[in-house]
Amino acid sequence: MKHYRIGELARLAQISSRTIDYYTKLGLIYPEKRSKTNYRLYTDETLARLKRIETMKQEKYSLEEIKASLDAWNKVSQDEAVTEKLTSLGLHLRQLEREVKELSPLLAEMKPRQAKYAFNTIAAQSAACIDALLLLLGKGPFM
Repeated sequence: MKHYRIGELARLAQISSRTIDYYTKLGLIYPEKRSKTNYRLYTDETLARLKRIETMKQEKYSLEEIKASLDAWNKVSQDEAVTEKLTSLGLHLRQLEREVKELSPLLAEMKPRQAKYAFNTIAAQSAACIDALLLLLGKGPFM
């Protein structure tokens, strides 16, 4: 397993060393271990976590919301691949929620025929998405 010092990690994540220090202080990331010369060492999992944090920041989440989200997914699984997928799914769901809220007033202003067409266009995809989420949560028709 490759270990990175702060400068290397900052370069790979394209953020500053001070940001890494700040995220470490907030508990968003943790060093894997310390070197013999007492440098903090981080892993590839930390690099992936930093990329998730930066993505969430671009989505306008506060650092407190990001920490809560990452902590919640870490309780589900310590496997970084699972955590990354769950975090990504959560981001997509929140983005969809925002878009629906933005779309609602626009739909209200449409003519009934236009609104019906828009609804029919997304209804099947929405139902498939809901079914997939229910299966994921163990609440689907086959459970």
